Amino acid sequence: MSRCDVAVVGGGAAGLSLAHRLTETGAARVTVIEPPDGPERPPERTWCYWHAEADGLDEAVGASWSVLRVHGADGRPVTVEPAPFTYRMVRSADYERLVHGRLAEADGGRLLRATAGAVRGVPGGAVVHCTLPDGSTVDVRARRVFDSRPLPAPPPARTQLLQHFRGWFVRTGGDRFDPGIADLMDFRVPQPAHGLAFGYVLPLAPDRALVEYTEFSRRPLTTEAYESALGHYCRDVLRLGGLTVERTEQGVIPMTDARFPYRAGPAVFRIGTAGGATRPATGYTFAAVQRQSRAIAAALCKGRGAFPAPHGRRALAMDAIVLRALDTGRIDGPDFFTGLFRRVPAERLLRFLDGAASLREEWGIGLRTPVRPMLATAAELPFLPRRTRPATRDGGSHR
Repeated sequence: MSRCDVAVVGGGAAGLSLAHRLTETGAARVTVIEPPDGPERPPERTWCYWHAEADGLDEAVGASWSVLRVHGADGRPVTVEPAPFTYRMVRSADYERLVHGRLAEADGGRLLRATAGAVRGVPGGAVVHCTLPDGSTVDVRARRVFDSRPLPAPPPARTQLLQHFRGWFVRTGGDRFDPGIADLMDFRVPQPAHGLAFGYVLPLAPDRALVEYTEFSRRPLTTEAYESALGHYCRDVLRLGGLTVERTEQGVIPMTDARFPYRAGPAVFRIGTAGGATRPATGYTFAAVQRQSRAIAAALCKGRGAFPAPHGRRALAMDAIVLRALDTGRIDGPDFFTGLFRRVPAERLLRFLDGAASLREEWGIGLRTPVRPMLATAAELPFLPRRTRPATRDGGSHR
């Protein structure tokens, strides 16, 4: 049996982030349990987040943008410079190299390539049963276990939408992109009958970019439908001309007002999307994971066993209203998001999207939304039942 202070199950954004903060502070001897190479190991992904202060991730940041743009459905762009914030891209392979290197250097740090199975509580902690690539088994005993694996089924919710997307890493025949500007939402695409759709462009060079087609709706599309939408966006909206698709990525992110169980046992905690880190109304996860990981490391340094939730109750309540209003069609999604960028100072809006706005700022932003539909939605929410729907496996997140 292997022993440690903390076992982290899963080497995605949440697991890597927690391991990074624990090794950075020396808060605990940590073992990260990641799937071995094979079908259980997810493909390379990109994660993006707002950045304003030093966070120790510079080695893993592949690109960043200080100017952001949103295109309304009417074609009018809104361009903002949200200083001191920048928008940063982290590629999973780069983040893995950073964290794996820290684990190798840390006292008591360990990376275990194995398939994690059941987690059971024992006196003084918990045990993770693991299967090694050769078929043998090993148990990892820890004082605390942080599990980032997807839940077998989503918790009951009043509203359950999905943010689903497919992206192309493209190279064009000439210079077609401005590397200094990231297009967060481009609503100049056909809108679905239910929900909303937008393009998303992160330029990496004048002739290279990540171009994605994203929907907020109840069900993912087929690969063929994503490919068709991306082709239309690149050809007819962006007018990129000839291009080469060098790599693709695809994912599904839950957008729900479900109450995610943060604790799975006296010594077992859930992190990442499984622990409620995904911001319900936007799908942003990476920044909340960073905050939560720092808070957990700080608590362990002080000998505390209580850890904060990823998002505050006010933010979750506001998101529940937005989600329901989008799902019922009471508000027009493209107009709603474009209007926020047009009417709210960029720095304040990004703090809100990041879950770091003050009460006064939240009220101010709320007054710049369609007030009557939002009030009607808020009035009905307490009377709506929570229902369970089938699980949709998270295929990765660019947020």
